[in-house]
Amino acid sequence: MIPYSLLAVTLILATISIAVMWRTPIWHRLLLAISLAAFVYLFGAWLFISIYLKYLFAAGFLLVLLFRIITAKSPAEKKTTSGKLILNLILSVILITLNILFFTGTTGKPYGIARLHLPFRSGRYIVFQGGKGLPANIFHYGLRGAVYAMDLAKLNKYGNRASHIFTSHLNDYEIFSDTILSPCNGIIAHSTDINPDNIPPSRKRGPTNTNHVLIATDSMYVFLAHMRYHKVFVKEGDTVITGQPLGLAGNSGFSLEPHLHIQVHARTNTGLPWYKEKPLLIEFDNKSYLLFDVISVP
Repeated sequence: MIPYSLLAVTLILATISIAVMWRTPIWHRLLLAISLAAFVYLFGAWLFISIYLKYLFAAGFLLVLLFRIITAKSPAEKKTTSGKLILNLILSVILITLNILFFTGTTGKPYGIARLHLPFRSGRYIVFQGGKGLPANIFHYGLRGAVYAMDLAKLNKYGNRASHIFTSHLNDYEIFSDTILSPCNGIIAHSTDINPDNIPPSRKRGPTNTNHVLIATDSMYVFLAHMRYHKVFVKEGDTVITGQPLGLAGNSGFSLEPHLHIQVHARTNTGLPWYKEKPLLIEFDNKSYLLFDVISVP
């Protein structure tokens, strides 16, 4: 199971970073421990158990770091071999590079920005997948030009997106049946809700069989997908306004578990299919978000 595997890797790497930090704080070992801890904090799959555990890990690591610095003695230890030194430096450079790319991405300056409203009424949501390209948005990077696409899940009071680490029951996922609102004014260019919801972790129906809404504005196309079977409220040709209910969140199409997929492309009237137009970076209410960012709606 993917959730269990990702969570296991996260916890193992978090433990390793603290263990490395606990050893005598030679500068290159210290650099490796800090860069690994930062990587686990940024990329770790904490939401599969609770995002609060992420903050506890950060606090625990900082306490260990402070303790080791305070209790450090004059080096009376074995000389580090050049091989260990070089290995620690190589690993540190790789991790530091990945940490920097988490914020900058690999796509450079975006073609444009899609300024939308968050398509939900209330609650706390998390960017399940997203970012400015590799490595943070790896699952969307090669998907029909969706380099800035975002997957949004909803968090429960325990900081988890479901009542279990993994469950096959759709109603256990906090976002399932949540009302999706129009993030902008526009005209419905296409919609469908004829595809049954997948039972996690099955996604055999593939990416072309998702219940979705495609909104066309004067300047962009907004695609919202994985909606619930027979729960899309609008049809092709309808005019919608910001905040209008479009349907309910589901788990149709190429989806392992319930979430909302959203991607935006420029509308340049070149005759290209909407998904081949230039991808736009998404902002919700004038703020951009990265992987695992939490978005609160009063």
